[in-house]
Amino acid sequence: MKECILRIDNLHKNFGGVVAVDAFNLEVRIGELMGIIGPNGAGKTTIFNLISKIYEPDEGTIEFDGQNITHKSQIQVARMGLSRTFQNVRLFSGLSVLDNVKVALDAKANYSLLEAMFLLPRRWKREKETTRAAMECLTLLNLDEFADRQPGNLPYGLQRRVEIARALVSNPKLLMLDEPAAGLNPEEVFQLIDFLHEMREKYPQTAILIIEHRMELVMNICEYIYVQDFGKTIAKGDPTEIQNNPAVIKAYLGEEA
Repeated sequence: MKECILRIDNLHKNFGGVVAVDAFNLEVRIGELMGIIGPNGAGKTTIFNLISKIYEPDEGTIEFDGQNITHKSQIQVARMGLSRTFQNVRLFSGLSVLDNVKVALDAKANYSLLEAMFLLPRRWKREKETTRAAMECLTLLNLDEFADRQPGNLPYGLQRRVEIARALVSNPKLLMLDEPAAGLNPEEVFQLIDFLHEMREKYPQTAILIIEHRMELVMNICEYIYVQDFGKTIAKGDPTEIQNNPAVIKAYLGEEA
């Protein structure tokens, strides 16, 4: 059995009197692709924000790569190999696609401010390494032809893929995708599904955790799914089990289970 890369135990988060996450538990292993689904307001994004340290939990523990990260900072967990995207595309419109991807590698720059100001050799060496790594990532994901384009001039579906490339370029141990199909039309959703399948083949050691409400995406790519409703986990299992679960049908359709 593969090593567990993310373990969450009894996670709780309240906002005033509203319970956003109630006793959430999760395990993700190296190379797995797991999904968290649920209606709007189910607590999905709150779970992501707790894992990526935007929020502090009220109770519970989060372990990443064998370390307790419950009270670590966003910067610390990012440097440990946790990367994420957001529901809204957050690309820099004034930069090229290549430069947008390179931004994710800036934290690994090992030159000083003085070296950067005076364009000293180590700064140039690091810049070449960063450009090479970003282009390799874009090439692997078949996005290299757009390297010199500005993201605002690309279709929305391609912008989504560029954002995923930016999250992947640092070779994270865990990639978290926050509603990657948001705003996509049906054709773009199926293009995204193909893209994610290819991505898994090229980054087999990267575990992926997705939150999404587009069922056609989740059911096509996830190995195991957790279903949230009003902060609680109401079901978990493989896609077939989830599709036939009465509690899931009730949560999504409002029908009696």
